[in-house]
Amino acid sequence: MHILSVSEMRALESTANVAGHTYMKMMELAGQGVVRALLQRFPTKGRRFLVLVGPGNNGGDGLVTARLLQDAGAHVTAYLAQERDPTQDTVFKSAQDHGVTFILAKADTHGEELQRLILQTHVLIDALLGTGATPPLRGIVADIVQTARAALEQSKRSPLITLNPIGEATPSKPVIVAVDGPSGIDFDTGAADSLTLKAHLTITFAAPKWGHFLMPAAGTVGELIVADIGIPANMDIHNEGPEVTTPQLIREWLPNRPINAHKGTFGKAMIIAGSTNYTGAAALSAKAAVRAGAGLVTLAIPSVLHPAVAPQVPEATYLLLPHSIGVLAPEAVSLITECVEQYSALLIGPGLGNTSETQGFVQRLFALHLDKKRTGFLSNPSTEPLSRQFPPLVIDADGLNILSAIPDWHTLLPSKTILTPHPGEMARLAHHTPQEVQTDRVQLARKCAKAWGHIVVLKGAYTVVAAPNEQTMLIPFANPGLATAGTGDVLAGTIVALLAQGLSPFKAAVTGTYLHGIAGEVARRKFSTAGMSAGDVVEALAEAWRRLTGE
Repeated sequence: MHILSVSEMRALESTANVAGHTYMKMMELAGQGVVRALLQRFPTKGRRFLVLVGPGNNGGDGLVTARLLQDAGAHVTAYLAQERDPTQDTVFKSAQDHGVTFILAKADTHGEELQRLILQTHVLIDALLGTGATPPLRGIVADIVQTARAALEQSKRSPLITLNPIGEATPSKPVIVAVDGPSGIDFDTGAADSLTLKAHLTITFAAPKWGHFLMPAAGTVGELIVADIGIPANMDIHNEGPEVTTPQLIREWLPNRPINAHKGTFGKAMIIAGSTNYTGAAALSAKAAVRAGAGLVTLAIPSVLHPAVAPQVPEATYLLLPHSIGVLAPEAVSLITECVEQYSALLIGPGLGNTSETQGFVQRLFALHLDKKRTGFLSNPSTEPLSRQFPPLVIDADGLNILSAIPDWHTLLPSKTILTPHPGEMARLAHHTPQEVQTDRVQLARKCAKAWGHIVVLKGAYTVVAAPNEQTMLIPFANPGLATAGTGDVLAGTIVALLAQGLSPFKAAVTGTYLHGIAGEVARRKFSTAGMSAGDVVEALAEAWRRLTGE
């Protein structure tokens, strides 16, 4: 599903309208989409809904929504930013005829009626402004939003303070639902007015827009749903830009799990990881690979770590490697060389550390011919690069940091290696600042994937996965609970497991990141963003699989 700009969305609607799928039909289907999403999530019969209705088409979507909710047994009030003429406005007339109560903003001089309604309502629907508007909010719409914000703040206050909050009832407050997007955001740039109401749920139409994924607007969207408004698929405009990953696509890409399978069916993953300071990284990545369905997981770790790691991952097998004070030594490469071709996927990097020893290990692993004075290590110039023997490869964490210091590092890797940098690591790989990386994440990931010839998984809110052919997917999860140590190791282990099960590098990267995103949401809802940990995400991978497959 492609992300559209405002102009692209207008062109799509215009094409549909000319072809006979009129704006009125699209508006009716938009309202149906909003109500369908509401009915799936909230009880409606006897509940109070307040719809803030703007002057344009977004307000028309809100009026259709109000009429359909009234028909579903809800008590619906529509608060109008602008007077509407029932003799000219059929959508308004229909809502009137179906029993929706109307209040005109200019008749509510001090906003007292709006404040009262908000304090009483169960669901507040923001249908003031749509994709055609840009911040700042102005005029009567700004007044309505400001009054609504004040009422919402009041609804959160309680006259009772419980010193021991165990068992305290959650203060009542309305659920906020945005039609197309919260009023006051720019659907192209992601700018947002400071007054914009933060939605719990946003229902947009036909396709997501850029502003849904760009901060600060993205922080006001809440859960995002895309509703069909009947535009035929063959009318899709030419768009080679990024797509948003959907659960339907991931279900198609998930590896098969035949009933007559054996462990070899699901591939063998080797994970080269760990050091005395980062034993958890090795364990987390291996546990994730197990939970993500790999048939066999082998942890290649410094031998000194085995007593600490093995009890955490009893399902794994182990390749114990020589070390220097707890970090992998360069001579460990020969042991890896003897068996790496037996594996269907390889992960390098979680918790390796970035010492002179691990730098030497990575250098020898890729058979670099380097200046001994500069590196303290000279590989055998006659050595065939081990990278040519590698199975499909994932590089994470310190594996990326060590490579970033080597000129033309990307030429040393097998084609379409999966790289999983966070913004700091991406900055080192691309010779940018972290701020520059964050300024235009999508375009930078696409540019670098094409230049390097590898799959780039640029982690963060709405992780970007880009391929050398410029195919790019946005992963629709923004979870601050994932901004904690170890979650990147979980992601790397998830991706290598799917790679081991036979997915192409791009599909493995996208599918693994999506599974990881769902697992993060499961953990967040159970433990909260502050309370969840990387281990919770590992355990939630099984539930993520279940939700996608329906097992």
